[in-house]
Amino acid sequence: MTLAADLYFSFRSPYSYLAVGRYRELAEAHDLEIALRPVYPLAIRQPDFFERNHPNWLRYTFLDMMRVAQFHGTPFGTPRPDPIVQDLATRTIAPEQPYIRRITRLGQAAARRGKGLAFAHEAGMLIWGGAENWHEGEHLADAAQRVGLDLAQLDAEVAAQPDELDAEIAANQAALENAGHWGVPTLVFDGEPFFGQDRIEMAKWRMEQKGLEPRA
Repeated sequence: MTLAADLYFSFRSPYSYLAVGRYRELAEAHDLEIALRPVYPLAIRQPDFFERNHPNWLRYTFLDMMRVAQFHGTPFGTPRPDPIVQDLATRTIAPEQPYIRRITRLGQAAARRGKGLAFAHEAGMLIWGGAENWHEGEHLADAAQRVGLDLAQLDAEVAAQPDELDAEIAANQAALENAGHWGVPTLVFDGEPFFGQDRIEMAKWRMEQKGLEPRA
């Protein structure tokens, strides 16, 4: 029996990136389907989020995400450019956000085709894996091609249906909150949320209790 789960994911979240490759490996190695549910980051949904955080929050987050990447041997670097347009001195979020809106809508378009998880992993490796100008040239086209998608088709869908895609992305956020959490990455399996890149083994353990088996 094929098990099913949903992964709530943000392209701006370093921890989402640090989780998605391992979830992809889990799904590819087991009789399991993980549907990607992209959401917009807190910087879009709550622009004052960074202003309200403890001053140590950003420093610790950078230390920890580098440590997690090193521990798992995951390529990691500062996004160039950051998917969020933000004044780092004031932490002010710009009203226009071309990068995060495009990549999140592309992720939702890929999810419509059942290839969201793989696309998120490939795109995440560009954004967080050290690629310069990940949004330009052939970077995203090559990432899409590696998972059997055509970037031109995805971009055309994004251009033609931005409101429809945003409604689906908003529904993903609502479903995440209905499942009992609000942050990413969160995997929801059988109604149970597993928040964070450090809950993957626990999520697998729960799935094994429900019959998770390796693929033949």
